[in-house]
Amino acid sequence: MERRDFFQQTAVMGAVGAGLAASASAMPLANAKTPFNVALVTIPVVGSDEVFPVRRIYCIGRNYAAHSREMGSDPTREPPFFFQKPTDAIQYVQIGKVEDHPYPTLTKNYHYEAELVACLGKGGKNIPVAQALDLVWGYSLGLDMTRRDLQRALGDEKKPWEIGKSFDRSAPIGPIHKVAQTGHFKQGAIWLKVNGQIKQNANLNQMIWSVAEQISKLSEAFELFPGDIIYSGTPENVGPVVRGDLIEMHIDGLPNLSVRII
Repeated sequence: MERRDFFQQTAVMGAVGAGLAASASAMPLANAKTPFNVALVTIPVVGSDEVFPVRRIYCIGRNYAAHSREMGSDPTREPPFFFQKPTDAIQYVQIGKVEDHPYPTLTKNYHYEAELVACLGKGGKNIPVAQALDLVWGYSLGLDMTRRDLQRALGDEKKPWEIGKSFDRSAPIGPIHKVAQTGHFKQGAIWLKVNGQIKQNANLNQMIWSVAEQISKLSEAFELFPGDIIYSGTPENVGPVVRGDLIEMHIDGLPNLSVRII
């Protein structure tokens, strides 16, 4: 798909919701009427007046060995697993600015998770690993914020822990950088500070499943589309924050992201 077609298509999608236009079985859009407007979630693109329209947010769990162990799993025996967040979990964080991030309801143990985010400009099914990076349009850095107490309690009860992961503003993200500008991120430092103190500190090459492998595995379970984004996992030493805390996140080659918990 040409880039202009990508943005023209997703502009139309905004009228009735991104998921509707992406499906081959969706109703025709011509002259369609809706009882109310649903905003299309978009993320600014660096160095451009374009915005990236978000269709789905995929996240991979336990993708760094040390983090997998701290969460009670054996990374040598576990295949990749994924979960999703709703598109309105996105909170755009402007570079060079500390954005306010609200402490959510229902939790007393609110955790940060620093992650590289891959943003797709092409889609498909059953994508070979060798071709998977061809789908990536750009990259950003983001936080997978987690109501850890809810996630753990529901997991212990063998219930879905969506409420611990998939809530309002649970996916802060910086602007998107085109692959043509950055290349692909296969290694480089990833770290997170709270109030100036290093909490997470690792290298992207420590991922158990690379971005290409994540895309390939996801495409076996879902048909991927332009506008899908993938949070690619967090290193060890996730931990809690409270109101007033300042989070700063870094990935080599991308500008830092900062939020303050309010």
